[in-house]
Amino acid sequence: MSQPMRIVMQPAGLARKVVNQHFQDTIVKPVVFDKHADLLEPGVMQELKRLFPEGAAPMWGVTPGKKNVNVARIRRMQPGDWVFFTGEKKVYFGGTVALMWRDRELAERLWEADDHGNTWEYMYALSGTRRFDITMDEVRDLLDWKPNRNVMGFIVLSDNESDTLQSLLTLDPANAATTPLDPQAEQAAVDAFGGELERKAQRARRGEQAALKRRLLPGTTGECALCGRELPGTFLIGAHIKKRSMCTDTEKRDLANIAMLACVFGCDALYEHGYVTVISNGAIQVSPHVQQIPEVAAYIKDKLASRTVSWWNEQREPYFLWHRTHTFKASLVP
Repeated sequence: MSQPMRIVMQPAGLARKVVNQHFQDTIVKPVVFDKHADLLEPGVMQELKRLFPEGAAPMWGVTPGKKNVNVARIRRMQPGDWVFFTGEKKVYFGGTVALMWRDRELAERLWEADDHGNTWEYMYALSGTRRFDITMDEVRDLLDWKPNRNVMGFIVLSDNESDTLQSLLTLDPANAATTPLDPQAEQAAVDAFGGELERKAQRARRGEQAALKRRLLPGTTGECALCGRELPGTFLIGAHIKKRSMCTDTEKRDLANIAMLACVFGCDALYEHGYVTVISNGAIQVSPHVQQIPEVAAYIKDKLASRTVSWWNEQREPYFLWHRTHTFKASLVP
């Protein structure tokens, strides 16, 4: 059975000149595979080209560490895990581990070696990369870490910590080398599950959602806050401007400001996944990531481009600001 996807914290403070140069050389400017065909193992080259048909990918690496301290951590990491880069007291960049391999010669070519003669030979390629702007204080609060705890070295979070942090840091599924699931093992896991399929918390949340929608939609029709179309209530939902799981109890009860009507024809999903956001004057801002998905780009151009959201006001701006800094796919790299 496949292992759960974990979150990897990768310290890489860009204030350090050498780290910044590495970041520019192999993240901002993806590594072109054919330029290193003399060093890449045939199997690695084949898999990279399968995962990245364009022939290049952002790459990073980890040193073995003193007394090989990082090796055991690296073995807990797998394709499909999320990696978040930290530095200057922030999480500023992330992506999905697409492929992992070990290659000391290629690492030396790309990044040379550190002062101790070590190089970042445990390499990985990233897909689905995006920028973040989230303070480490938020991460510490969410994970119940001590106030002075920092990410001093490469770490793989526990399953519980990873699950918790995924509510704050969001990435779309991206290309990764995968092993097919064993159908029998998968069914056995389903059969073994003995928990409640419907929980009281879920019922309470449905009640909250119903109250929220009644507040937003007093009649039978309403206007989608993003595309502006007047639609029957069946096709509109009360979409939280700030992700509900990250709202305080007070924010959840701020029914007048915490949510907006969004249509199920695409606007709700585009906002939820960060392909559009609302800036401080109410204008819709479009993520550069949409260019990778022509169908999404076409929808936004037709329905959302150049629109100003009348739902924006100063009371709702803190919630829209949270979305811009935590969910919106602002750029492919910082």
